[in-house]
Amino acid sequence: MFIQQPFDEFLGLQYERIDEKSVRVVLPIKRLYLNSLGVVHGGIISSLADVAMCNTIEADENKIQKVVTVDLNVTFLKGAKGDCLLAHAHLVKEGRNLTHADCLIYDEEDQLIAKAKGVFFNNS
Repeated sequence: MFIQQPFDEFLGLQYERIDEKSVRVVLPIKRLYLNSLGVVHGGIISSLADVAMCNTIEADENKIQKVVTVDLNVTFLKGAKGDCLLAHAHLVKEGRNLTHADCLIYDEEDQLIAKAKGVFFNNS
């Protein structure tokens, strides 16, 4: 089960669970997401990575997230253009209170656009 919240719906995110520790999230690129250079704004890419990593931990039965982000690091490798971005997130370690996850973001030509890592606090 994935988190459901208005911001994710606004972005148009599409989720797929790969296995119990991994998810793939597709972000259709809208003109609204482009910066003045014509590439996807870094804040949108950061949001995609954050949402993907948060969804490596399944939501509760009401589709409410169980974790909040306490640390997010995003490294941008290439300007993102095209029709969509694909985030591949993997849960690295789930502790009693903190969860660590990694994420790679690709364009539709399978070029690596950004990589991210995050630490999440379990608030349940």
